[in-house]
Amino acid sequence: MTTLPLTSASADHGHLPCGYFERGECRSCALIETHYGQQITDKEAWCQEILAEAAPRVWLPTFAGGARDFRNRAKLAVGGSAGNVTLGILDQEFHGVDLRDCGIQAPAIRAVLPVLADFLDATGLEPYDVAARRGELKFVHVTAAPSGELMIRFVVRTQHGLDVLRSRKGRLFEVIPNASVVSVNLLPEHKAVLEGSREEMLRGESLRMNLDRVDLHLRPQSFFQTNTTVAIGLYNQVAEWVDAVEASSLWDLYCGVGGFALYCASPARRVTGVEVSEQAIESAKVSAAELGIEARFLAGDATEFAEENLSTDERPDCVIVNPPRRGIGARLSAALENSGVEHIVYSSCNPVSLAKDLARMPAYEVAQARIFDMFPHTKHLEVAVLLQRR
Repeated sequence: MTTLPLTSASADHGHLPCGYFERGECRSCALIETHYGQQITDKEAWCQEILAEAAPRVWLPTFAGGARDFRNRAKLAVGGSAGNVTLGILDQEFHGVDLRDCGIQAPAIRAVLPVLADFLDATGLEPYDVAARRGELKFVHVTAAPSGELMIRFVVRTQHGLDVLRSRKGRLFEVIPNASVVSVNLLPEHKAVLEGSREEMLRGESLRMNLDRVDLHLRPQSFFQTNTTVAIGLYNQVAEWVDAVEASSLWDLYCGVGGFALYCASPARRVTGVEVSEQAIESAKVSAAELGIEARFLAGDATEFAEENLSTDERPDCVIVNPPRRGIGARLSAALENSGVEHIVYSSCNPVSLAKDLARMPAYEVAQARIFDMFPHTKHLEVAVLLQRR
């Protein structure tokens, strides 16, 4: 096995002071008092241990985007009282802890939170009281694009909350002109989730995430990596691998809004993306049309699609998989193992499930692996591997 120096030279390896952590008000960033360089070293050691049986031939340098200002999406619980809301988390007694100065949030998010708090104060709406099961305002979700444009989502309990926010949307657009997408989500149930199924748009439909090579379109319930800089590094690495193996046909399974597929697309390559979310597929089609890319995007289950098409003339030269934390599982692993596909690129946010899936595919060896520090100050990471058929 060849191991290169693992830490990206561009990373900020300093310590991020955090008063919230020091005062015990927020412990979400469990490793924030650990020097960032040491965080990277520890993640590398852990990930290499978990993937030891897979024995990657080459570990590329870790892509680390820095210790602060990296998070492009804030999911904030509303606490406090009517006219004096907090935006942040709830403590163990369900009291609001205001985190508007959190150092991991993108500057555009930090800048807008005081304005959002003032706007919500003026509505007179009561924050939801978890213990008493009454109140209206549950969450505010804010997503920032590199351009500075924002998507803002309010999560409320009842139609009354929706009506009040709708009636004041003109004022909201006035005080936050860079909010290109605004919606209200209804979550009437008392349960530990961040959103309900009903969404009413007050402005726009999708947030344009202008990356270095591709503009992606995020709708309110779309998935996108929380760290834009590291996501761009991941997309570029995967595209580099796909180009290096000279794949003339490519599947992107669990494609979301199409990031990997669109980065890898070229006039000489047939690209198909599969994703269960119809909204995400529509967004991917919009991006492809803007770029003039001939790519096919289908709404459906990734495993079922693979099982139905891997034994046909549809079988590609390379498959990208980017599953949720549970991994691709036994069925899709078996389908790929028996497929004859030459190369697989597997992007994982959970090295443990990745190791299990790799063990189910002994016909492949791990040619290269790379860690992407998508989640600084936590134990979580993204790791991508290039698999080659033995």
